[in-house]
Amino acid sequence: MSPTTTRQAVNARRAVSYFFLLLGAVSGTWAARIPAVKQNLDLSAGQLSYGLFAVAAGLVIGMRFAGRLTDRLGSARLITPAAIITALTVIPPGYAPNLPALVATLFVFGLVNASLDVSMNAHGVEVERAYGRPIMSSFHGMFSIGGLLGAGIGGAFAWLGLGAGTTLAAVGIPLALISLYARRHLLPHTPPTTGTTTPARARWTGWIALMGIVAFAGLVGEGAAVDWTAVYLFEDLGASQGLAALGFATFSTAMTIGRFAGDHLALRLGPVRLVRYSGIIAALGLSTALLIGTVPVAITGFALFGLGLATIVPQVFSAAGNHDPARAGEAIAQVATIGYAGLVAGPAIIGGAAELLSLPMALGIPALLAAFMAASAGALRPRARATRP
Repeated sequence: MSPTTTRQAVNARRAVSYFFLLLGAVSGTWAARIPAVKQNLDLSAGQLSYGLFAVAAGLVIGMRFAGRLTDRLGSARLITPAAIITALTVIPPGYAPNLPALVATLFVFGLVNASLDVSMNAHGVEVERAYGRPIMSSFHGMFSIGGLLGAGIGGAFAWLGLGAGTTLAAVGIPLALISLYARRHLLPHTPPTTGTTTPARARWTGWIALMGIVAFAGLVGEGAAVDWTAVYLFEDLGASQGLAALGFATFSTAMTIGRFAGDHLALRLGPVRLVRYSGIIAALGLSTALLIGTVPVAITGFALFGLGLATIVPQVFSAAGNHDPARAGEAIAQVATIGYAGLVAGPAIIGGAAELLSLPMALGIPALLAAFMAASAGALRPRARATRP
């Protein structure tokens, strides 16, 4: 790369890192203030689930349009307005006066969230291509950092006795404003080559479906770790509540570390071997946590589970974005549509299996899915692209 191109790529990497951090911070802040919203509206757990489902429904429906919109407008044109709207639409749920208003505002939040998610991943693929080496994993690491920051800010505001709406506004408005500055550093929009035609919709292929299933498997594991690690340590292994909470904290910290190490590992090992080894580590880590019933070993196993899962979804998104650069947005959206269903369905799958069997046996499902990801790693091998007419 020329010095000018190098400088552009470095600035664009910083800008995309910011947008990943923004989405993580917004999501983490909202998650931290869910108990306050529940209390303010006097909602039962079942009623609250309607609102949480609305986010997922908006996200899945938004994915149907986000990919095509990204490819039509270009990720550089879509990412900033999507970020601004996402940062601002997280505020109304904090002021919702009743359950229907909460459901409606969260649905809108999920809807615009999809456009930011797809466009920033698509632009991340462009920046990675400009760099000529893997950098996608570090973007997802910034999302993790943002989530931790958002959760910390949300907890601090809760400790100060400030309301959920105030918290979300204090985070969302500054992030929206900073997005205007970050926009200047994105890579310039490159219009499609003259004479190239793009079909009305990119077709689903077996490869896209497989990548979606691999992402689904990884996100089922993440969802299971969020909802069930503390329960397993507390109820099945007899840990104190404070020690039980350390299970997810260890998992989350290990995942963040793994994502920042992932780019170096992808360059050294290649995506196929990285995903294969990562799936094996995740499967062995969780299996160890379940088969050896002691708290220290379980916490160590959850750390290995987080390290193993850390790099898989970033590699899948990178592969999807590079599969057909002219339709990177739609490919990422198609993979994400299947993958994010894992975050929604995963906790319910584990909970249902735990009712029928036991929680340790139910948590064996993510371990098996990790082994499946390892076995499917060969599908990430780059293929020679056919020349387009």
